[in-house]
Amino acid sequence: MIPQESKNWVLVEKLSLTQLEEGKIIETFVGQKAVCLLRKSNSVFAFAAICPHQGAKMCEGWIDAKGQVVCALHHYKFAPESGRNTSGEGYKLRTYPVDVRGTEIYLAINS
Repeated sequence: MIPQESKNWVLVEKLSLTQLEEGKIIETFVGQKAVCLLRKSNSVFAFAAICPHQGAKMCEGWIDAKGQVVCALHHYKFAPESGRNTSGEGYKLRTYPVDVRGTEIYLAINS
């Protein structure tokens, strides 16, 4: 039997759902961890603040016409839902489960 990782749901204290603009990447902190949040099509996605390729800040990137997160440094593209690299370089952007409770945003951080 494979052990399941326990989830520690942590409130994003400095941002609420009403502060997230559609299609805009926002960097914030959950505890000591820097993360990016994205509101897209009535969903909220959370992913690492740093690109797995060469450490660029993902909040300086943008969302392309297909809804992919684009790193500003080398234009590598990632699916915000899964972190899968969609431009073919083979990297994976870390993602975090999100739970929206009213206007509060919680992220599941593995413990």
